[in-house]
Amino acid sequence: MSSTTMQAFVLTRYGGPEAAQLRAVPRPRPARGEVLVRVHAAGLNPVDYKTREGMLKVVQRYPLPVVMGNEIAGVVEELGDDVTSFKPGDRVFARMPKGAMGGLAEYVVVPAQFLAKMPASIDFTTAAGVPLAGLTALQALRDELHVGPGSRIFIPGGAGGVGTFAIQLAKWLGAEVTTTVSPRGRALVEGLGADVVIDYTTESFEEQLRGMDGVFDLLGGETLLKSFSVVKRGGKVVSIAGMPEPETARKDLGRGVFLRTLFWLASYRIRAVARKYGVSYRYLFMHPDGVELAELAGLIESKSITPVIDRVFPLKDVAEAFAYLESGRAKGKVVVEIASGSVS
Repeated sequence: MSSTTMQAFVLTRYGGPEAAQLRAVPRPRPARGEVLVRVHAAGLNPVDYKTREGMLKVVQRYPLPVVMGNEIAGVVEELGDDVTSFKPGDRVFARMPKGAMGGLAEYVVVPAQFLAKMPASIDFTTAAGVPLAGLTALQALRDELHVGPGSRIFIPGGAGGVGTFAIQLAKWLGAEVTTTVSPRGRALVEGLGADVVIDYTTESFEEQLRGMDGVFDLLGGETLLKSFSVVKRGGKVVSIAGMPEPETARKDLGRGVFLRTLFWLASYRIRAVARKYGVSYRYLFMHPDGVELAELAGLIESKSITPVIDRVFPLKDVAEAFAYLESGRAKGKVVVEIASGSVS
C-alpha cells in the first residue's frame, strides 16, 4: 500500500453483503477546519447495513462508491487550516457528520467540531463503540424525553448497543429504568443498573407496565405500537426504530415540505395510536456533537457509564462483522479493529 492510498470498506452499489468490499482508495487530506485521523477502530451500527441496503436513500443518498463507517477512534495525524483545538498525536473519537461516512478506513477526515479527545482510561476499540450509540442515547433521554430524578422510563431491548448506554445514562439522570431482554441478556442489564427486567420470551411488557413517563424505543414494529399503552397521558415515546414523523424532517434533517409530507404519511398509523393514548411521538435522528461527546468521555472517566463491547473483528473480517451485527445476537457494540496497536 503506497503513502497515497489506503485500505477501506467501500459501498459500490445498494444491496446485500456483496455490495461492499475492501479495496484500495486514495488517502484523504484535511481541508480548512478538518482533522486527518489515523483510524485505529470503527464501530458498527444498524444504520450501516440499512445504508448499504438502500433503506435510507430518501434521507441520505450517497454518491457511489463511498467509504462506509459512521464512528471512529484514532490518532490525529494532520490538521487542516484554522484547527487549534487538537494537535498531532491526540487520541480522539467521533461520530462522522451527516452526509459523510468514511470511518471504515485506515484514514479519515473529520470536521474538528465533531471530534473529542478519548477517555484516557479506555482503548481504541472500546472508544470506537461510544460516539453514535452514546450520543443517540444522551440526546433521546435528556433532550427529547427530559429524563430527570424520579422519571420512570421504559427502554425495550436494553441489551443492544444503544440500549446499554441508555440504561446507564437514564440511571445517571436519576430515572427508574425498566427494560426487556432475553434470559441471555438479564445479567448484563441488571449489572448496568436496570431496576425492572422483563423477559420478553415469556412475559408481555404491555400487561405489566402502566404510568411510565416515557419510552425510548429501540425495536420498532409491534413493540413500538404496544409501548404507547404503558405511558401515562401527556407522556412521550421517542424511537430510533419506528417511522420518522414530520418533526424529524424539520428538526433533525433540515428538510422541506416534500420530506415532511412523506414522513407524515409514513408515520400516520403510529401517530394515530399515540393520539389514542394521549401520548406524543418523536422519531430521532441523532446529530454529531463534539461537545456532547466530550461530556460522554467525562462520564466514562468518572465511571458513571461503561461502554459495553460484544465483539471486535479485524478489518479483513469486516464482512463477517456486518453479518454478526445483522444477526441481532450482539449484546453491546460490534467494533472493527483497523490499525494494529488498537488496544493501547
